[in-house]
Amino acid sequence: MMSKWLQTVQPHHNKPRLHQTRSLQDKSFFKNKVSSTIISSLLEKYMYYLQYEKNVSPKTIENYSLRLNRFLEFCGDVEISKINRMQLLDYRMALHKNNLNVKTINYHIVAIRAFLKFVLKNDIDCMSPDKLELAKTPPREVNYLDEKDIGKILAAPLEYTKDETKQARDFAILQFLYGTGLRVTELITLQKKDIKLDSNQFSVVGKWSKLRSVFATKHAINALKTYTELRQDTSPYLFISLSRNGFGTHLSRNSIEEIVRKYAALAGISKKISPHTLRHSFATALIKKWADIRAVQTLLGHASITTTQIYTHVDDKHLQKVHELLND
Repeated sequence: MMSKWLQTVQPHHNKPRLHQTRSLQDKSFFKNKVSSTIISSLLEKYMYYLQYEKNVSPKTIENYSLRLNRFLEFCGDVEISKINRMQLLDYRMALHKNNLNVKTINYHIVAIRAFLKFVLKNDIDCMSPDKLELAKTPPREVNYLDEKDIGKILAAPLEYTKDETKQARDFAILQFLYGTGLRVTELITLQKKDIKLDSNQFSVVGKWSKLRSVFATKHAINALKTYTELRQDTSPYLFISLSRNGFGTHLSRNSIEEIVRKYAALAGISKKISPHTLRHSFATALIKKWADIRAVQTLLGHASITTTQIYTHVDDKHLQKVHELLND
C-alpha cells in the first residue's frame, strides 16, 4: 500500500521580477545556486521549463506536477541516476494496487517519460525514457449523437427554459459545442473580443497552448447574436454565470457538463452524454459528409492524425457506402 501522495509542486505563476544588475564578484547573488540532480530539484526546473519555455497550459502543469510528485513520493528524493527499470515496474504495480485504471496509469508513465527526456536533454545521466512502455488499452469508443438526437438536444433550451437570457445562453452554448467542435476548456475561456459576429471564423488557444482557427456554423453565430444582445453586463467573458453569487464570471467546466446533461435528459436522450459527446458528434457528422480527414484533424486541433482516425470507424453504413464505390 502506498503512502499518502505528496503535495503537488506548484509552478511559479508570477513571472520572475527583473532585478538590478549585480557584479559577478557579489558571491551572495549566487548563494545556493549550485545545481542538483536529485529528483525534487529537477522537478522544480521541469515545472519552470513547462511554464516559461514550453508555455503549456496551467491545467497541463497541474496534471504533470501531480503525477510526477506521486513518482517522487514512491521513489524517494534520490539522485535521478539511481532510478532504474525495476523501480518503475514496482511503481506501476503500486499504482495498480491503488485502483488506478490502465488509462490513468499510462498518463503517469507519459509524464515520467517526458520528465526523463527533459533530464537527458540537459545532459544529465538517467534511465532512458524508451524503456518505459505504455500498457495496451481497449480501442477507444466514440460516443456520439445521430442527427435526430442532435436536433432534440439543440432545441431543448427553447422548449424547456423560460428565462429569456438563460434560454439564449444555453442555446448558444449547445450550438457552439456542436457547431464548432470546441473543447469545453476552450469554450469557457472565450471572451467577447475573441469573436466578431460578422464572421464565422475566430481563433482559440487549445492544448499545449497551440493557436488554431475555428469556424462556427451560421446557427451558432445567430444564436450568439441573440444571446449577446440580451446581455446587460460588462463581463469580458462570452458564456457567463447568471447566478446571484457568481454573476459575470465565466462558467466552469462542471457547469457546462451540467447544462449538457440537463438538456439531454429533457430531450429524452437516455444515453450518457457529455460536452465531449457533442464534439464527437461534430467530427462524426463531418466524416459522414465526406470531409477530408486532415481537415477534420485541423478543425479539432488534434496533434496526431491517429486520434482523428477513430471517427472513420464509427458508422458501418458509411463504410459500406465507401466500399460500394467499387461497384460503380
